[in-house]
Amino acid sequence: MVVLKRRVPMHSLRYFLSMVGLFSKPRLLPWYARNPPGWSKLFLGTVRKGDFTHVIATKYQKGQKSQKKPSHLGPLDGSWQERLADVVTPLWRLSYEEQLKVKFEAQKKILQRLESYIQMLSGVDVTMAVPKSERLSCLLHPIIPSPVISGYRNKSTFSVNRGPDGNPKTVGYYLGTWRDGNIVCVQSNHLKNIPEKHSQVAQYYEVFLRQSPMEPCLVFHEGGHWRELIVRTNSQGHTMAIITFHPQELSQEELHGQKEIVKEFFIKGPGAACDLTSLYFQESTMTRCSHQQSPFELLFGEPYIFEELLSLKIRISPDAFFQINTAGAEMLYRTVGELAGVNSDTILLDICCGTGVIGLSLAQHTSQVLGIELVEQAVEDARWTAAFNGITNSEFHTGRAEKILPGLLKSKEDGQSIVAVVNPARAGLHYKVVQAIRNCRAIHRLVFVSCKLHGETTRNVIELCCPPNPAKKLLGENDCQQNSPAIFIRQIRGR
Repeated sequence: MVVLKRRVPMHSLRYFLSMVGLFSKPRLLPWYARNPPGWSKLFLGTVRKGDFTHVIATKYQKGQKSQKKPSHLGPLDGSWQERLADVVTPLWRLSYEEQLKVKFEAQKKILQRLESYIQMLSGVDVTMAVPKSERLSCLLHPIIPSPVISGYRNKSTFSVNRGPDGNPKTVGYYLGTWRDGNIVCVQSNHLKNIPEKHSQVAQYYEVFLRQSPMEPCLVFHEGGHWRELIVRTNSQGHTMAIITFHPQELSQEELHGQKEIVKEFFIKGPGAACDLTSLYFQESTMTRCSHQQSPFELLFGEPYIFEELLSLKIRISPDAFFQINTAGAEMLYRTVGELAGVNSDTILLDICCGTGVIGLSLAQHTSQVLGIELVEQAVEDARWTAAFNGITNSEFHTGRAEKILPGLLKSKEDGQSIVAVVNPARAGLHYKVVQAIRNCRAIHRLVFVSCKLHGETTRNVIELCCPPNPAKKLLGENDCQQNSPAIFIRQIRGR
């Protein structure tokens, strides 16, 4: 995690956390179009070389004389399994200790550039922004290793497409791109981060597809039905499977028949070996559908899986967000709690709260927990978790944060201290959310959790740290003209 604290008065940004730091294509960067003087050499030149972590990893591997990774997709570039591992887990050839070193250096370089850019916005000479040495003017904590580094994922999404042998009923992960027309679906049971149970369910789903007369849906307008598989597990070994199906022109009677066939396969057929706790079926005519757009239909088993975390029993619906690495999530949430610094007079505002675990884990130390989440099922889970665990000072709101937050903050500006925690999706925070946070004097501290520091998240960091800008309705006092930002970094890593 990366934690950024600005030396600003109490109502401005205090903390930023990020679990991964990667850069995207240059035109996704928020300042690319403006291209400020002196900045391209400082920042964009490195970004143009490709994924920032991959660049550092390659340099590190050369220095360690490690085995080189294939650089492009082709029939002679090692095995399909190796190439898939290079895409999904790009540092797999390194020991875990070496992986942490690579990630640490990646975060360090990211922060050097962000620090310099924010200084430039504050009026500091950009040519002096990055010191010749690699020292940071902020505090970079050592990475916190993950307690579990193999098979740690509690959720995996498997695609269906043509495999290396051309069979369109192959279940796995993609290599190649749709743009280049070279998509290949490769079985993923060799990947270090995928649990055996997930691979087992994927293998049996592939067995089912290959005996089904129904074709897979590879491209929507070309027909076909069977689509992706999602597998969720908990630490108790319970397994939920979700099968996505494109109905095309099938009648309700025909759809019912297919549901019964796949249900029979996993209850009494070969798929019974998976010992599923529950099986869901979702009809979907889009790439991704929420429960509200197309309900998840329970074919058999328990409607939820449950997890034990930070002394809480947590309910998880098929559509709800929950951190991928459960053991790592516990360390993440403990760190968030340390950084939040809440007390009995504090309101904890949990933005993009998912199943509400961060807020609920700190509820006993605060006066009130307010959660905002887009996914209705996740909010229902959060409310259930609060009730089951006897938490009475929490309140969860369903909807878009940019619509709910401004009014919610306005109603709470009565002198009571607010600590905000944001954990947005990869698209980052909506601009109106950033405005609401910047302009709320009651927010004394902000903890920002992000899975990767690039694209929209990078824009969020700059908007939250930059000097006041009335034209953009970004208020909040700022003294960065004299003081460079102070950045505290906490990182938790799996493979």
